[in-house]
This record gives sequence, C-alpha cells and structure tokens, in this order.
Amino acid sequence: MSCDGRVVRLSTADSSSPSRTRRPPVKRNRFIKLVGADKSVNRTLKTKTRALVGWKGYTTNLTTCPDTPVTPEFVIGAYHRLRQIEASFRMSKHDLAARPIYHHKRESIEAHLSVVFAMLAVGRLVEDPTGWSIRRFVRTARHYRTVQIRAGQKLITAADPVPADLQTALAEIHQPERGH
Repeated sequence: MSCDGRVVRLSTADSSSPSRTRRPPVKRNRFIKLVGADKSVNRTLKTKTRALVGWKGYTTNLTTCPDTPVTPEFVIGAYHRLRQIEASFRMSKHDLAARPIYHHKRESIEAHLSVVFAMLAVGRLVEDPTGWSIRRFVRTARHYRTVQIRAGQKLITAADPVPADLQTALAEIHQPERGH
C-alpha cells in the first residue's frame, strides 16, 4: 500500500506465465553515444553514414579471368547475376512448395542439383520472354487443364478456356529464340 492509501501491485516478468509475453530487446540506436548516464549524438558516425549513403562495396578474390578482364563493371555485374539467381531459388522453392531434402550420397546430391538447375532454367525460360514472375505464372496456369477421354474408338479432349493474358504469355514462351 502506498502512503496515500492506493494499492500498488509489484510484479516480475514470469516466463512461465501465459499472460505475459516477452518483449524483444530494444535495438541499440547506433547514433546515440552512452557514457555512463550521459547520452549524446555521435556526430562523427552520423556524418560518415550520410557521406556513404548510396554506396555499396564489393569484395572479390578474382585476380584474372581467362575470357574477360576483371573490371569493376564485371564484378558488379557478377554480383547482380548472383542476386538474381538467389532470388530465383528462393521464389522457386516457395512457389513450388519444395521442402528441404537431405542427401548423403554424392549421386543423389548431384541428381538433386541437376533438378534444381533445370528448374532454374525453366523458370528463366518463363520469366524472360513474358516478364511474369514464376509465382504469377504458376498461380495462373495451375487452374487450366486438358483432359483426354477415350469413349470407345473416339478420343475426346476437354479443356478449360485459357484467358487472353495466359495465351499471350504461352505464345511468348513458344516463340523461336531471338538473337542474344
């Protein structure tokens, strides 16, 4: 009880209590300098950070390349392609509902990598000419099926009508390859 007659409840955070949830730790503000109880703005770090905004550093261990000289443009282009490949793998695994597979033998590892690279190649064959993401293409195309039914000697084909945007995308995929 406090001196004015109000009841004061003191409690500690108990992790076993379901009603209490733990708060994430407070992120440290990198521009605040704490010295004892004194707080101040780290002006040097703030100035340095503002000067470097928009700059990105690239590190490479390439010294020479047999076909192409290692120039800054080459290194930056390689990192951009790497980012695109990594994004494709993330998107493909999610969109195709792929789950981790643990392999122990060299043959199964190589077979798995072959399937993954084939999936990446097919993804690029869809994305590049159409401009569609793999996610959009899979979500749109998965609803349309063609079924063949044999009734006696007759073969009957039943298909859902394909929307115009999907027809256009399929036509772009099936066009003969344009020159690079």
